[in-house]
Amino acid sequence: MFREAKQNRIFQDVVDQIQEAILQGRLKAGNKLPPERELIDTFKTSRGTLREALRVLEQKGLITIKTGVSGGAFVKALSIQQVSESLDLLIRYERVSLRDLAEFREGVEGIVAGLAVERVKSEDIQYLKKLLADAKTHLDEGASGWDNFIHVDNQLHMALAHIAGNPIYESVLQTVYDNIHRYFDQFLPREEELLRENYQDLCEIVKAVENGQAAQAHLLVQNHVYRFNRLMEENAKQFET
Repeated sequence: MFREAKQNRIFQDVVDQIQEAILQGRLKAGNKLPPERELIDTFKTSRGTLREALRVLEQKGLITIKTGVSGGAFVKALSIQQVSESLDLLIRYERVSLRDLAEFREGVEGIVAGLAVERVKSEDIQYLKKLLADAKTHLDEGASGWDNFIHVDNQLHMALAHIAGNPIYESVLQTVYDNIHRYFDQFLPREEELLRENYQDLCEIVKAVENGQAAQAHLLVQNHVYRFNRLMEENAKQFET
């Protein structure tokens, strides 16, 4: 399964070989890596280099290292959640701006809505309508229902991503939502009229999905996201001046 590591880059080659074995399915979730002595002999490396390589793989979420008699390095099951967490750290570390997040949403969410129309099932429509009913309940609560309304709005957008059936879209959009949400309290005015506009948009979007209008759903979502992003950006400029 493994070969002698390249001597000019031993550490990185050990990491790469084990990582590729996992990603290609030659090592599956739950499998135990060969014993330390065997790996040292195979890679022609030192114990210190091997252990450091295993620590890097553990930090990447590819393996878990257990101690004790039955311990060793075991392959972890990969999940979309790991991708989301890594992207979230990248966004926060790089200090991705509101404009960056908004631009991404404007470019992607219309596409996701169009895919949702093509792949929606009857039970999905019922769930979207339930979310609309929840949104209407919070809308009728006035200003006190603001936070709950925004939460349902988020759920509806993520429901479309889930219906679209592409886990990459769903994972990345969830991370973007988690990060852009912190701008809502800062730059969206807590006005009932704003919630009413939002609710009307959501109703039209769900109607387009139910009626199988992919192009219409794409346009409605794109315009909806664009309008609210511009509003936040305009309010953000006032804070800068």
